[in-house]
Amino acid sequence: MRRVLISQFGLALIAAHIVCPATICHAEKKDLSAAIEARAEPTWQAALKIWEWAEPGYQETQSSQLLADMLEKEGFTVERGVAGIPTAFTATAGSGKPVIGILGEYDALPGLSQNATPEQSPRTPGGYGQGCGHHLFGSASAAAAIVVAEQLKKDKLSGTVRFYGCPAEEGGNGKVYMVRDGLFKDCDVVLHWHPGSGNAAGDATCLACINVKFRFHGKSAHAAGAPEQGRSALDAVELTNYAAELLREHTPDLTRIHHVITAGGQAPNVVPDFAEVFYYVRHPSADVARSVYARLLKCAEAGALATETKLEIGHVGGSVEVLPNGALTKVTLANFRELNDLSFTPEEKLFCTRIASSLTKPASLENLKEVLDKTGEVTKGSTDVGDVSWVVPTTGFRALCWAPGTPAHSWQATAAGGTTIGRKGMLLAAKVLAATAYDLYTKPEVIAAAKAEHKERVGKTGYKSLIDPDRKPPLDYRKAPVQSAAQ
Repeated sequence: MRRVLISQFGLALIAAHIVCPATICHAEKKDLSAAIEARAEPTWQAALKIWEWAEPGYQETQSSQLLADMLEKEGFTVERGVAGIPTAFTATAGSGKPVIGILGEYDALPGLSQNATPEQSPRTPGGYGQGCGHHLFGSASAAAAIVVAEQLKKDKLSGTVRFYGCPAEEGGNGKVYMVRDGLFKDCDVVLHWHPGSGNAAGDATCLACINVKFRFHGKSAHAAGAPEQGRSALDAVELTNYAAELLREHTPDLTRIHHVITAGGQAPNVVPDFAEVFYYVRHPSADVARSVYARLLKCAEAGALATETKLEIGHVGGSVEVLPNGALTKVTLANFRELNDLSFTPEEKLFCTRIASSLTKPASLENLKEVLDKTGEVTKGSTDVGDVSWVVPTTGFRALCWAPGTPAHSWQATAAGGTTIGRKGMLLAAKVLAATAYDLYTKPEVIAAAKAEHKERVGKTGYKSLIDPDRKPPLDYRKAPVQSAAQ
């Protein structure tokens, strides 16, 4: 699969240069941007509420309802609980072709609760926080969808806008189930964005990822009085982890294997009869990720065999790598560079300076208006946007919403996302989304080129999900496992 991506890279560049689409006129962009600014306060208030609620994946009840209600009040037809997921929804406006989808997310991460301060200060110790900025992601995308729908109606243009309310991106792979349910089958193009510590667009890909929990069931006993009667599930986890550490040396380049022990017993004097370890396996190619996972599974099986415990495999999910699209990237990058007007007040600069003192690699505040072109790069994260990109031409970008140099999944990201720094980046993202979508409604040749490129990149292999066809969404995957009581 990786060879397919590389071999088609030249094709992507050719397609982008052949099309050379002119972007929409400045007057129309000004109207779209003005409409986003007019919605700035309600959009920000929605983002702040989602930031405060900080709901985990598949449990974003308030967050998803807030965005769905917002779109419904603006005339969108909302379908809730799609793909068998209570917090997933679609909101559609307009009619006819093309159908442009805009993705939105809203799930939070465990352990990243934080006040909007430049020093670490959890709102709820150990609680969830928006450490990846999905409160901004969902709100900005909803605002863009509303503004684009209004502009299409005003200009009497044919076309459908569809907002996708996507839960559980953080490890739960909500979009994969939405793809499987056929929710993107009539889409012509899908747009997305993500908060970050810098501005970037481009024809880039990411890492495919397999998420699995290995659960071991043993036999409890008094650890001092009768250790020979016990069969330690924790020992099985530790053997699995040691085997996985040795495996790392013998995996293909760019492989990532990481884990966290989510259950290991409750008292030292009790041989644990239950233990669980949560693993991610990543690689730029889904096929390679599959092969590495097969070897990791043998590590877990060996741990169970050596400790005489029973192994239970809890498949959480999996997402394939993003399939780039150069024809779409050209439009997004041009709009982003034209519309980027980011600047910081003295107070915001001071906030960033104080955040920088806690960062390992702080970045400069001098390049706020720079938009990097990431064409040809492999980003080291993973996202279920990848699965969407294999069934419909897709493009996205990153907008600066955090202090420069801030890593995602950190308290620093949660903090900035609750300030005017996050607000500014969110509104810029909404403007770029709206301008790019409107370009596509008025430039059918861009969509044609994007579809041709997509067909070539997908090739004969086609889309192969990393999730079994009969697997249901893991709606409880964030819940803590049950452990035996201390003795």
